[in-house]
Amino acid sequence: MSSIRNLSVGLPIRSGHVLVLDGVDRVTGEAFHRAIGGGIEFGETAEIAVRREFTEELGVTLGATELLAVVENIFEYEGNPGHEIVHVFAVDSVEIDAIPRSAQLRVLDEGSPIRWVSIGEANHPFYPTGVADILDTLLRESSS
Repeated sequence: MSSIRNLSVGLPIRSGHVLVLDGVDRVTGEAFHRAIGGGIEFGETAEIAVRREFTEELGVTLGATELLAVVENIFEYEGNPGHEIVHVFAVDSVEIDAIPRSAQLRVLDEGSPIRWVSIGEANHPFYPTGVADILDTLLRESSS
């Protein structure tokens, strides 16, 4: 890929856990957690994109959203370079709140596994770059 992708992702958080996609780089074998979301389409705001992505990927409607940060992610995945500008949102949804913490879900449009992960005890890195710091800050703020 030789262009920069603009993405919008959301972080549904409940009781110290975040709902994320689980992935594995098939070249390096690295397992990771990735925030749910995807590309911003032409003519669409970042907020509209995150709402659309959650509908497409989980079949849920988002309530409140709050832009937490915009992060730049330069990486290599499965042997290919990538470059993203990512809008990271806190998201609320009554439908997501109803998902049990033990649930094992799949992305509707491509099948990747999704599950609740403990923010403070995750055993794999969070992506895109910067999401781990955002989650740590949110966890500290919620416990104070």
